[in-house]
Amino acid sequence: MEYRGPRRVRAVQKPMPEIKHPQDAIVKVLRTCICGSDLHLYNGNVPDTRVGSTFGHEFVGEIVEVGKDVTKVKVGDRVLVPFNIACGECHFCRQGMYGNCHESNTESTAVGAIFGYSHTAGGFNGGQAEYARVPYANVGPTIIPADMDLDDAVLLTDVVPTGYQAAEMAGIQTGDTVVVFGAGPIGIMAARCAWLFGAGRVIIIDKEDYRLDFARSYSYCEAYNYREMNDPVMFIKKITDWMGADCVIDAVGAEAQGNALQTITGRKLLLQAGSATALHWAINSVKKGGVLSIVGVYGPTDNLVPIGNMMNKGLTMRGNQTSVKRLLPRLIEHVQNGTLNPKGLITHRIPLEEVADGYRMFSAKLDNCIKTVMIPPTVNQ
Repeated sequence: MEYRGPRRVRAVQKPMPEIKHPQDAIVKVLRTCICGSDLHLYNGNVPDTRVGSTFGHEFVGEIVEVGKDVTKVKVGDRVLVPFNIACGECHFCRQGMYGNCHESNTESTAVGAIFGYSHTAGGFNGGQAEYARVPYANVGPTIIPADMDLDDAVLLTDVVPTGYQAAEMAGIQTGDTVVVFGAGPIGIMAARCAWLFGAGRVIIIDKEDYRLDFARSYSYCEAYNYREMNDPVMFIKKITDWMGADCVIDAVGAEAQGNALQTITGRKLLLQAGSATALHWAINSVKKGGVLSIVGVYGPTDNLVPIGNMMNKGLTMRGNQTSVKRLLPRLIEHVQNGTLNPKGLITHRIPLEEVADGYRMFSAKLDNCIKTVMIPPTVNQ
């Protein structure tokens, strides 16, 4: 696929990717997904998203070529590729912070590189393609267990680890009440994973009834539509004995709806790094001394947030891009033993050639779409 400008993507013919570094690998893509974070790019809300870019940070495939220094994978291996591009050797990678690699992204001192996610995240082409170049192939690509379905594997590149890390960062204690803002795939997975950390009650907030219905079934949680509330913050306080939730997860990010001022300044005029409506609700609805976990994507500039409330309430606020590689051993085990069912999130499978329709459907929330997997035409060749 190729980005042509806001809300315009097309399936086009592009040159075959090539080995550029001895640690590169070329992967024939077998599955690739459209992520909610891709919609920030699609809608023109991420700086330096350049025309001609190929999106896609969720993909699995087969190794078809390796650089001379690649020793951990070989031609013919089927691999899942974490969305982080990480060197494995820098100060942050050695701490397991693969989402903050200091070497892979020369454009930033914060986030590491990400496949297919603008030049603010390194400018690498992504996996919504038939073939993809994968740097640092001794670090990221992980061999898919022989008994694992590719549909499960592709969701281990981002959705499952991001939902899991969202719950992990929330510092959930046994019996805690956890509120998740956003019933997209990440929010739904975060709600599901909250139970693994001992939550006693899990609540998810969104505005789309079909997503809320899906969340109730998949994540075994309570689910409420904020359009039916006068004030989501007051609603959460009311159902938590006026204390607030113990932990709140923001799984919405830059394109949150629900507040006109935030929408105008953050989504229309781009005067801040996205609409921070969900972040406001999160800060104000968590109890004093509670924990706020942020996995919804915001841009690299400023946001209008009530930082005074955060300080005066004694909150702990944590957020980061997920370090997929750190979590994979545990999550692969959870999938293999049936604790987690990633492919249960998938509602649509379409050919890669129909990428424009896929983005339009997901963006407009058509046909009860939760998660879309795209199949390249070369899969059966």
